[in-house]
Amino acid sequence: MDEEAPPLPKITVDDFNTLMAKEMPWAVEVGMTLEVIGADRASVRLPYHASMLRPGGTVSGPTMMALADATMYAVVLGAIGIVKLAVTTSFNINFLHRPSPADLMAEGRLLKLGKRLAVIEVTLHSDGHDAPVAHATGTYSIPPDRT
Repeated sequence: MDEEAPPLPKITVDDFNTLMAKEMPWAVEVGMTLEVIGADRASVRLPYHASMLRPGGTVSGPTMMALADATMYAVVLGAIGIVKLAVTTSFNINFLHRPSPADLMAEGRLLKLGKRLAVIEVTLHSDGHDAPVAHATGTYSIPPDRT
């Protein structure tokens, strides 16, 4: 029995990284890079830097939230193509463990894609460690005119 090939993403890794450089310069400034994209998933790396730390010496929540949200955006664009006005309408994150002083990795996947909404989950972990440090879910609004 022949297996169907998985659907191709609507954008490439280079497309998304170029979009980040033009439209999300803050992400590029901190070194965020999309590494893998599929039609329903994406992986983003955020290099570790001491400026990410909050008092107490752990990676700050806003740093992890920014990485998770950027990953959600990549997942959505992998599914629908470049739609700049696809925006976050809901975001929830649970911080699970203290991250190690290493790059943060985000693995996102599409849970549901409708005509106007996409639901995504993202798991964050410290590079080289399997245990998740945070888990986020979010909903993106997709404009009716996808141009």
